[in-house]
Amino acid sequence: MNDAHRIAMLGTGLIADFYAMALHGQRGRDRIVTTFSRSAARGGAFATRWGIPTSTTSLDEAIGHPEVDVVVVALPNHLHEDAVTRAAAAGKAVLCTKPLARSAEEARNILDTVERAGIFAGYLEDLVYTPKTLKAAAAVRRGAIGDVTWVRSREAHPGPHSAWFWDARQAGGGAIIDLGCHCIEIIRTFVGKGNRPVEVMCWADTLVHPIEAEDNAIVLVRFESGAIGQLEVSWTFRGGMDLRDEVAGTEGTIRLDHFLRTGFELYSGGGGGGYVAEKVEATQGWLFPVGDEVVELGYVDMFTDMFTALDTGGAPRETFYDGYVVNAVMDAAYRSARSRRWEPVELEWRGGAAPRIARSVARHEGHAIVKSELLPDGRRKLILSHRETGSIFEVVAG
Repeated sequence: MNDAHRIAMLGTGLIADFYAMALHGQRGRDRIVTTFSRSAARGGAFATRWGIPTSTTSLDEAIGHPEVDVVVVALPNHLHEDAVTRAAAAGKAVLCTKPLARSAEEARNILDTVERAGIFAGYLEDLVYTPKTLKAAAAVRRGAIGDVTWVRSREAHPGPHSAWFWDARQAGGGAIIDLGCHCIEIIRTFVGKGNRPVEVMCWADTLVHPIEAEDNAIVLVRFESGAIGQLEVSWTFRGGMDLRDEVAGTEGTIRLDHFLRTGFELYSGGGGGGYVAEKVEATQGWLFPVGDEVVELGYVDMFTDMFTALDTGGAPRETFYDGYVVNAVMDAAYRSARSRRWEPVELEWRGGAAPRIARSVARHEGHAIVKSELLPDGRRKLILSHRETGSIFEVVAG
């Protein structure tokens, strides 16, 4: 097992800052030893900010740094394939930010590249590693809410920080590819990774911004088990960053609010200023700070999982195959937005088969119980399906 990993950080934007906070925070043992930026000035500033010994404008120089054993790709979407290809050629482990690619075809090329090279590869999908999501997913695996029937995941905020996100050619799309990739993998975490996404229905539109890409979308994903995933994404939401998930099962329900209602409320009459939390637009009035964004957004647990898997020879929770599946679902969403009908998810499926959601039937005097409820006076009402005719009727028990 390695005592520590030495990292080349490719990219110096906002996500690279969050990654550096997670990697160098709390006396972390894994260190960034070099960074790549297309701008020497930005690269130098990033290196100074995080105490990184060197920076370069050469991808090959960063990847080939003699101390580096792990390459982190924190670059714009259109640069992922080239960066991963170079890391694979150098035989370095590679971790790539979300989304893996701009399309399923591009993602499959990236997946094939790392598998042919035989290198470790991890997909940096931070929002499946939030403390609340990890605990909720563990509860689902224990059977706490029965079979999952429906998952709703929402991410909405005023829009991304960098210009390239808004260019559909560089990014591969708009709000769906930026935010929907998070939501899809959150949904898959709860319905099960072995539950094949079958088909997709999508509405997408450009309602506010003068861009070609969509700035709002709603997507439904039907899974083999019969479960439905619902994702809502927006680049026009005002008031911060709205990260919410809901999971419904045959025996229970989970509701998660990750960012807007954190249990931390602060009123400022102005004058203090300063950073509150990612995507928060105001610095006065009622504010909802986040105690530790790097932890709450999942970055710490994500890198812990990645490096533990690398050290032990295992696979991380999120692999490049997962990134490929996410891209395939997003491709189907874009096809559906154009065709206005359900579109199949086209991918090479490796997850096996998922059973249909179980239907356990309780009975009363031989009739199937549709619903049982307690009335205010203590009596119990039963909605029943007749054992012979199937007609629906009700009885009240004293």
